[in-house]
Order: sequence, then structure tokens, then C-alpha cells
Amino acid sequence: MKKFSPILQDLIDAFKQLPGIGIKSAQRIVFYLLKNNDDKAQFITEALTKSLESIKECSQCRMYTDSDVCEICLDEKRNSKTICIIESPADLLAIENTQQYNGKYFVLMGHLSPIDGIGPDELKINDLEELIVSRSIKEIILASSPTVEGEATANYIATIAENNNIKATRIAYGVPVGGELEYVDANTLIQAINNRNIMD
Repeated sequence: MKKFSPILQDLIDAFKQLPGIGIKSAQRIVFYLLKNNDDKAQFITEALTKSLESIKECSQCRMYTDSDVCEICLDEKRNSKTICIIESPADLLAIENTQQYNGKYFVLMGHLSPIDGIGPDELKINDLEELIVSRSIKEIILASSPTVEGEATANYIATIAENNNIKATRIAYGVPVGGELEYVDANTLIQAINNRNIMD
């Protein structure tokens, strides 16, 4: 079978770099855009170019924004004495969608992973420590993922909080709402048992 033209192959390979997009999905996207050669492809191109030129990290929380400080950090109605520490902008959106948290954030943009060369400097943990001290933060909520790296990151930051007499809490993990115990994996059940609460 003959290969695609180099330009077409490059376009497919470009889409294949995106998370969750395999070769088949990349081909479908490219063929759709080429077949429907209209405003959609142009819109995507312009939006991507504009975003790459103007979007940057918030100078306070590191969330993506097109200004120096994001809207969440500027919102005076939010509790400025509580900071939720998360790994990614996607985590921030997930928490915001619950409409149950009204504090501020700090986005690590990853987790500690010495094997990958990701240490405290890459996560800007020094900036976080400076932030929690200078703003007299009362509580930090550690919401990193329940992986080995996520737990190591949470423990590292909790130690910093303890050294600065700041309360550090960890979000609970366990059985999902609507889930049945027989289908829950052992590690999740262990977390659920360890994080049990008193019935009101």
C-alpha cells in the first residue's frame, strides 16, 4: 500500500500527538476537516494561533489566562485564606464544576517525579510556599491524584505547610456515589475504609 502524501501524513501525525488520540482518530479528524473544507478548519487554526499567542499562566495561581492575573484570583468574593492545590488546569475545572468550593487555587502543572526529572523547582513549589506565607493562608487543600507520585507530592507540600503552621487537609478518596462494592477495586476500598466518617 502506498503511503499518504508527506503533508497529509504530517497532519495526521500532528493530531496523533494529542492525548487520547490514536492513529485512527487522527485520520478521522484530518479526513473530516479536509472533506468539509469550510470555516471549521479555519476557525480551529485561528483559535489555536490566537490562544498560543495570548494565553499564559496566571502570575498567582498558574491557571491559564489571557491576562496577568486570572478571574478566580481577582474575585474578592472567594475565600482568600484557603488554597486548593491541584495538578492541572483540568483538575481546577472539575472542582469548579461542583460549585462547592469557594477558595483560591494553585496549579502545580504536574507532580513530583524524580525519574522524569520533575522536582520542586519544576512545580514552582517555592512560589507556593511564598504565597501561603505572604498571604497568611489558614488552610491548604491537597487535591493531587491518588497515585504514588500524587501522594508523594501531597506529603511534600503538607510538610511545608506544617513547618509554617498552616493546616493541610487531603481530599477524601473512596467508593464513588452510586457504585457497588463488588465492582470497586481493592485500593479504592482501602481508601474508603481509611477515610470513613462518623454518621450524622
